[in-house]
Amino acid sequence: MQGNVLIAGLGLIGGSIALAIKRAHPEAWIIGYDVANEQLRLARSLGVIDEIASSLAEAAETADLIVLAAPVVQTEKLLCELESVPLKEHVIVTDVGSTKERIVAKARPLLEKGVAFIGGHPMAGSHKSGVAAARAHLFENAFYILTPTEHVSPETVSSLKRWLEGTKAHFVTLTPKEHDRIVGVISHFPHIIAASLVHQAQQYEREDELVSRLAAGGFRDITRIASSNPEMWRDIFIHNKEELLQLFDRWLAEMEKIRAYVAAGDSEQIYRYFQEAKQFRDGLPVRTKGAIPSFYDLYVDVPDYPGVISEITGYLAKERISITNIRIIETREDIYGVLRLSFQTEEDRQRAKRCIETHTNYETHVG
Repeated sequence: MQGNVLIAGLGLIGGSIALAIKRAHPEAWIIGYDVANEQLRLARSLGVIDEIASSLAEAAETADLIVLAAPVVQTEKLLCELESVPLKEHVIVTDVGSTKERIVAKARPLLEKGVAFIGGHPMAGSHKSGVAAARAHLFENAFYILTPTEHVSPETVSSLKRWLEGTKAHFVTLTPKEHDRIVGVISHFPHIIAASLVHQAQQYEREDELVSRLAAGGFRDITRIASSNPEMWRDIFIHNKEELLQLFDRWLAEMEKIRAYVAAGDSEQIYRYFQEAKQFRDGLPVRTKGAIPSFYDLYVDVPDYPGVISEITGYLAKERISITNIRIIETREDIYGVLRLSFQTEEDRQRAKRCIETHTNYETHVG
């Protein structure tokens, strides 16, 4: 498809959408806008965008597609700015935020003017951020939620899907309310639980300093999402307030139920509780990307001697296997340590496993 595409927000998501559009539609002209000038310059030097916008309004006037790839509060401000801009007659405006009801409501003035706004949420991400981490394949096999209103024709929705076909994502159409309820369950509320577990551990550490040392293993993994951007999550929780309040009530009831089983020493009910959770968890899709970024970790048992980390990373570098994160886990007192390597994809993890096992005798296992 030919035309001008304005990407407002050149972070991981905006940059990845830009690259996906360029992959499928090399004839498209990508214009970038961001309040951070260094991100704009980097995006241009990396070839993520073709042109730097001098202002949002100027670029929006010429755009055939406008992608608002900013945090939800900034997206609201951008929508307000667009209200006074003389946009093209057939322009499509979309966003990438993880809340939809409030964003779609904010876009109503545009919709009433005849501008096609379609809420969007690509349900994939990474623990890396910034345009330097952008990848055209970030959304491959992920669900990409669209929330068009009755003001938008099916033909316009199809046109947006064609613009975004380079993401190779699976498009799903929901109402804004359906989206916010589902994402509240599988993404927003789990972040609350993770943060709560960390707060609890922090409180117990005041009584026993061993808590943080012993929490370095599995506890660190299951609470990893608590390290997410606090500002971003504050804004998301405010946006999705009503759904989250209902989830709080249901969660408290759930905790009271399992608490009653434990208080009564009801082994059968406790067993059934965990068995049912295991069955549902084991039945979840394995390779489908979801609302919370996947982490592809490989654990390597390595001896404690100088140079062992550079040895491992050197083998991976020779085979051009990219590592996204590396960490030494210090929970054991013997001569072996555990090296945790993180990768962007399952394919990279399997390649790394084969590489290390080929060149060394170190044991590896998938977390």
